[in-house]
Amino acid sequence: MKFPNHFIHRRHRGSRTFMDGAAATTAIKFVRDRGLDHAVEREKNLRPLLSVKNLIKSEPSKSLPISIIAQNKDTLKIPSRPIEFIRKYPSVFHEFLPGGIGIHPHIKLTQEVLDIDADEHLVYESDSYRQSVANRLLKLLMISRMNKIPINILDKLKWDLGLPQNYLKTLVPDFPDCFRVVGSNESGQLELVCRSDELAVSILEKKAMEGGSGYSKGMPLAFPVKFSKGFEMDKKVKKWWDDWQKLPYVSPYENALHLSPKTDESDKWAAAVLHEILNLFVAKKAERDDVLCIGEYLGIRSRFKRVLLHHPHIFYLSCKIGTYTVVLKEAYKRGLLIENNPLMNIRNRYLHLMHTVKEHGKDISMSTGTNQEKKAASNASKKEAGDDDSEEENNGLSVTFSGSETENGDSGRRGSREAVAVSRRTTTRSKRKNGDMKTHLGDGEGERAMGRRHSRTKPKVPQPLNASTNVHRRSQQRSSS
Repeated sequence: MKFPNHFIHRRHRGSRTFMDGAAATTAIKFVRDRGLDHAVEREKNLRPLLSVKNLIKSEPSKSLPISIIAQNKDTLKIPSRPIEFIRKYPSVFHEFLPGGIGIHPHIKLTQEVLDIDADEHLVYESDSYRQSVANRLLKLLMISRMNKIPINILDKLKWDLGLPQNYLKTLVPDFPDCFRVVGSNESGQLELVCRSDELAVSILEKKAMEGGSGYSKGMPLAFPVKFSKGFEMDKKVKKWWDDWQKLPYVSPYENALHLSPKTDESDKWAAAVLHEILNLFVAKKAERDDVLCIGEYLGIRSRFKRVLLHHPHIFYLSCKIGTYTVVLKEAYKRGLLIENNPLMNIRNRYLHLMHTVKEHGKDISMSTGTNQEKKAASNASKKEAGDDDSEEENNGLSVTFSGSETENGDSGRRGSREAVAVSRRTTTRSKRKNGDMKTHLGDGEGERAMGRRHSRTKPKVPQPLNASTNVHRRSQQRSSS
């Protein structure tokens, strides 16, 4: 799918037409959002990593030969060679040879990732989270026309909805008053049992009611928008956009198929459906193909496409990580998710473990202070331990740290800042006094440096005189006398 360079808006008999090409007179340019692109890109490889983690954890021995992982590469969606992917994250996966004589290396999980996995299991088992997942499934079923959703579609949305790994057995049976599975697990469907009027309220309606604006169903309701930096809108398109925002808001939980597909009212209803579905996802984003998949089942796939193309200020399309991702712009601020979700907190811990290894190559315990302060403090400590004489010659400047100054806290940071200041003053003096190299260097090294700088030559040694030379000199002395 290509992003349109522009679209033209015309009103004719209550319908709207968008046109591409050189004949267009109004344009909206697609603008990249670096913060949202970063929010998508930072989760690269997280899903395949957790898939491999779950596969290893499901084994009784809690380990797997790399050959088994390679055989399931497509199912696990590993983007590269399995052995390279495993070795890329040594803080997550541990490679070993069973018994020391194994031909194929085996993979097991490290203790760090097992600790996060245990906390993730506690989140899935908590009553509050299970209720929130059940509410999301119930709302999605009420949005559907038939009040049913195929299991294969739910499996595609399992990551986005935050469903447990085996939700059909561990979650669905615990809410018999809400939904049930009809048919087999492979070709079956999740069916709505009882509709909830309390939950059949969209997030926009809920905020409007809580805001005290006196909103009631059928009244105009504007979508919150966020314009990316550099976004521009033509005056005519701006006029149409203001009118579109003032149209009556049709709830996504209402059947609006009686609306003509080419009207602004129908377009706003499709935007409301997509807006509500994205709000049901834990990360407020999903791959475009998965969004269009649920849109096709709802019978509004083409309307979803138009909404994504014509409203980039509501729904952002990122092309990072090799696919298109739909992001709800209002749910993010400076590239970070605004809403606090316990499952997203767990995923962020996985990401931290992954990115630490990727950036530094090893696990590092982070301490207080900036990198410059830490480097200066380290250099000052080495200088104090190994070059006391040089410190005395360097205009009497020396850096010493007491026990309290090396501890974490304000005193430690003061010592680091003093080290930075001393290091800078020393560098400045050494640059100003290039002529006196001996003062700043050791004896031998300083003399060699001065010899090279001033081209100093060795003193001449008198040559020994032979007999003929002495006779010649005596004859010259007699003639002169």
